Amino acid sequence: MAEITASMVKELREATGLGMMECKKALVESNGDFKAAEEQLRIKSGAKASKASARVTAEGVVSAFIAVGGKSGALVEVNCETDFVAKNDDFIAFTKNVAETVAKNNPADIEALSGMAIANGSASIEETRKALIMKLGENVSIRRFKRYATSAGKLASYLHGSKIGVLLDYTGGDEALGRDICMHIAASKPKSIDASGVNQEEIATERRIAIEKAREAGKPDAMLEKIAEGTVQKFLKEVTLMGQVFVKAEDGKQTIEQLLKSKGVSVTAFQMFVVGEGIEKKVEDYAAEVAAAAAAAKG
Repeated sequence: MAEITASMVKELREATGLGMMECKKALVESNGDFKAAEEQLRIKSGAKASKASARVTAEGVVSAFIAVGGKSGALVEVNCETDFVAKNDDFIAFTKNVAETVAKNNPADIEALSGMAIANGSASIEETRKALIMKLGENVSIRRFKRYATSAGKLASYLHGSKIGVLLDYTGGDEALGRDICMHIAASKPKSIDASGVNQEEIATERRIAIEKAREAGKPDAMLEKIAEGTVQKFLKEVTLMGQVFVKAEDGKQTIEQLLKSKGVSVTAFQMFVVGEGIEKKVEDYAAEVAAAAAAAKG
């Protein structure tokens, strides 16, 4: 039997919004398998799918840069150890210069980027990063970047504070609409432009959960597939950009797809970064550390 820790229960609780005892029981029954426990809880309670942002823990900044003329742009995430450093002016300036370097130079990967001369400076990205570490006393790392270049289209970006960033490649419309779409993406966090970009495994999971929930509710077998298909289509509307209701829709109903069609606009691609998304950060238990140190001293 796998050990069920308090941190495992806490993470499942954050992912599902359910009580601690329910989460602990699900983890015990699934022998510590987080995904199986989450799926079990969703079947029994109707809890929604977890959101990655609920588990964001690492610190840092997201920055965007669109070159003069608007034909190339970049979005980058740079991480550090504490929120204090993430607010440091030198750290923020470094992140902005990294974004500008990516937009203007089109590096193949982070290794290639590290050897490039940093924008608005004379040293390389890597030399500047090491100097920043020495100055701030914390590790600084460039985690990821995305660059778009367009000849016929347009680029737009939006930063929600310094923790969420969006870069958009689109055709038609004006700058205001491009920014509105970026803001919508930051707020609604779509997984893809349309259903074709959604992971098939996620769709299969939604279908399987819907069937099991309907079966437990006593629905006849002949209706299970129809119910599941309806659930999947609802899920796709929630997680795809085209299917989502525009956050600024005056009638509260207009979808992004309807908005773009009315404006003669199409979205080619988008990228959203949330600082620390998917990174597990060590939780310090100082009380336990003190107790352990005291016990060691007595021993």
